[in-house]
Amino acid sequence: MKRLALLLAALPLPAMAAPQQADVLFVNGKVLTVDKDFAIHTAIAIKDGKIAATGGPELAKDWQAPRTVDLQGRTLMPGFIDTHLHLKGLSHRSIEPDKARSIAELGAMVAAKARELGPGEWVAGSGWDEALLAEKRNPSRADLDAIAPNNPVVLVRAGAHSAVANSLALKLAGIDANTPNPAGGVIERGPDGQPSGIIRERTDLVLKLVPADSPAQMRPSYVNSLKDLLRLGITSFMEAWTTIDDEPVEQGGISGGGGNAVRGHTFKQLSAIYAEEGESLPRATLYIMYPGAERLKKFPHHTGYGDDRLKLGPIGESAYDGGFTGPTARTSKDYKGQPGFRGTTFMTEPALKDMIDTSAALGWQLGIHAIGDEAINIVAAAYHENLVAHPKQDHRWFISHFTMMPTQQTMKTMAADGVWTTAQPNFTYNLEGRYLQVLDGERLDTINPMATPIGLGVNVVMSSDNLPIGPMVGLYSAVTRKGMTGHQFALSEAITREQAIRLYTAKAAAVAWDEAKKGTLEPGKFADFIVLDRDPLTVPAEQLLQTLVDQTWVGGKLVYSRKR
Repeated sequence: MKRLALLLAALPLPAMAAPQQADVLFVNGKVLTVDKDFAIHTAIAIKDGKIAATGGPELAKDWQAPRTVDLQGRTLMPGFIDTHLHLKGLSHRSIEPDKARSIAELGAMVAAKARELGPGEWVAGSGWDEALLAEKRNPSRADLDAIAPNNPVVLVRAGAHSAVANSLALKLAGIDANTPNPAGGVIERGPDGQPSGIIRERTDLVLKLVPADSPAQMRPSYVNSLKDLLRLGITSFMEAWTTIDDEPVEQGGISGGGGNAVRGHTFKQLSAIYAEEGESLPRATLYIMYPGAERLKKFPHHTGYGDDRLKLGPIGESAYDGGFTGPTARTSKDYKGQPGFRGTTFMTEPALKDMIDTSAALGWQLGIHAIGDEAINIVAAAYHENLVAHPKQDHRWFISHFTMMPTQQTMKTMAADGVWTTAQPNFTYNLEGRYLQVLDGERLDTINPMATPIGLGVNVVMSSDNLPIGPMVGLYSAVTRKGMTGHQFALSEAITREQAIRLYTAKAAAVAWDEAKKGTLEPGKFADFIVLDRDPLTVPAEQLLQTLVDQTWVGGKLVYSRKR
């Protein structure tokens, strides 16, 4: 026995596997992978900008890294992917109406800017919302006249479907009591027949007069807006209002760039920003506003052009109808209390068909804006006509917004055609007052439907459209169906928290064919994730609105920390 023991002692011991090397380890947390099983772990390893492994406490033994982060029970999950938002650029002549909580505060902002710029200079801005103002009404021409009579003023409402202008701005735009409603828009009037200052949809009648800042002047504001998305936990987004106006004329641009500091963004401007600061910014996919057939044919690129930081997405937004911030969404029945009024469309059905046919033939994905039920029915039918005539594999066309419930046949056709929606359940919260004002019955109860289209096989993803951008409002609205004051819309359209998180991450990645790269925390995918101060799966629903992002990581790099 002694000799056997000596022989055994002389045998070599089995080699212990050396720990694998990572860049960062996160331990002692609740890691929501959002994979197909919605697996939940406690640790995750990051290497070379990608997910290396997820698991339990054993991960700390199998992997070692120069940095280990103790999550102390906090939730780590994929970063949000907002599939429809609009970056805000702040011109030197702009105020920030979204920060006002009364018309008096709004007036003080306008007055201060008018003093800063001097008489005759335009004052602009966007983001006011009457529901957030103490007076609970729209600001008016008279309000602005009393504050800045010697400056033309135009302020766009949140959602960008209406604006208020003062008398000088209206005069410069040639709008008075005798001006008829423009095609696709409404000039609201007071009891005396004079314009109230509110213009629905055709805000361009005034905005086109606002002098544009140069790209150099706008750049710092755009960069700040992009970085602010990281504070909200958005690691990827789709910008829904990009033009090719500043491209060379021979490549589809227009002479002079055609842009306006208030109206939107250009492909060239955003490309320049990402070329310099891409690694510190969220990943972006750009909708391109339809420029017309001839200009689009000159543009040398189409959907998919670019890289994992910045690329082209659909011909999109390009609104078919208005919206409820107007309110001018195209509906199948009259608005409540407005006999004969069913909203507005911005193009004829033949023009819609031409846009779809031209864009599809040139290799573009499509993501056309349709909010009212009648608009959704018409756009879905136009998509169907093209797809029947020119079948396509995995096209991932979608309808932006899908705010009202269309017919069941429309949803079944969309499911069969593979047409998606980029929905905004947060509208239920923020636009509660508008819906109660202009809708009734079932079309009110089922506003911003989620469960029914999903149940019929339609691919639905979530986004914000800036009302507001914060994803937590979207999660809250999707699962509670409550408005800002607590009005309960039909719970039959609610979805679970797990579903909502999936539609804002894994499913959202797929709209841009990125499901193999991001949206879940699985080995090999980008290390784009966030750390939250509480667990969105278990906190009381009302606390979703107070949930904060502690950290945001993109490509394995810490790009936002609340402690800083």
